[in-house]
Amino acid sequence: MKKQLTLDAVLVLVVIIADQVLKAYIQGTNLGIHGNNLVERPLIPGVVNITKLFNNGAAWSFFAGQQWFFWIVTIIAILAIMYTYIKMRGQRLLQSSLALIFAGTLGNFFDRARQGYVVDMFDLKFINFPIFNIADMALTFGVIFLFVAILRDKDLN
Repeated sequence: MKKQLTLDAVLVLVVIIADQVLKAYIQGTNLGIHGNNLVERPLIPGVVNITKLFNNGAAWSFFAGQQWFFWIVTIIAILAIMYTYIKMRGQRLLQSSLALIFAGTLGNFFDRARQGYVVDMFDLKFINFPIFNIADMALTFGVIFLFVAILRDKDLN
């Protein structure tokens, strides 16, 4: 249990630090919307561009400007993740998936608490998809791994 907790704590720290460092870097660039022009840089041409977006909502700007809503949801999510993590002792994939969800939740929460918005930067060019960040990726992969863990573990069904 202690080894799993240590590995997951390192995972959480790495995700949060990478997320916050990249967001700070992106904020210092001239990328983003300037007047009517979108300034972006190709990361993988035709696949993903780097741009700067300050998002005060969720994906596709749902609940834009409703910071009270995000505070409540985040607090409930953090408590539920911590409770479930402890309760599912020994379920390594499930615990690691919760660690990713926890890291993603905190990464975006830190932005909202400090700035009132989340900094997003990855823009998929081949599909109509919201611009996202490392915390969003951690949340997404965490949910995918959680789904796999639930499907694999007959005791959870």
